[in-house]
Amino acid sequence: MGTLLPQAWDIGPMLLPHISWGEKLFRPLVVYGFLLVAFRFSGKRELGQATLFDFLILLLISNVVQNAMIGEDNSIGGSFAGVAVLLTLSWALNKITARSPRLRKLLEGSPTLLVHNGLVIEKAMRKESVAINDLLTAFREQGIASVSEVRFAVLELDGKISIIRTDAPTPISHEDCVIEEIRLQAPQ
Repeated sequence: MGTLLPQAWDIGPMLLPHISWGEKLFRPLVVYGFLLVAFRFSGKRELGQATLFDFLILLLISNVVQNAMIGEDNSIGGSFAGVAVLLTLSWALNKITARSPRLRKLLEGSPTLLVHNGLVIEKAMRKESVAINDLLTAFREQGIASVSEVRFAVLELDGKISIIRTDAPTPISHEDCVIEEIRLQAPQ
């Protein structure tokens, strides 16, 4: 009875990277950094409402950068090292941005005020590429029939639109609900 494995089955090349460990760990860092900058400047709205086109772009981008991240290596150990680098980097950036508002704003941006006391801020809408139909959809989802019912509409970092109605209780301090970075954007 024969065995399923060849006599001289060498699992070393399958487990260990074919390129240096330094290169294996450096490649994902460079690709992650590039994608972080690229997505940071593509706009919040692009992240919040993924259309079919956006989904296809993300799939294609992942395929395009795959070779840049793995190089000439398809080993199991090398892939584990790449995943470990990406997860560690993500964990570290989450910790750092949680402690540093300045770095958080640099890396993630800040929420954008779209409506203030029933008035649509056209300049902010254009800057963030938010269509009026998207804003009206957010109103309808909250049961709002008119912009006059809106005290604040805020484009959040994740691309969603948060709405605070005019009949909502007035915040006692600037730390309540509407954070200072949004309040500073309000037209005077």
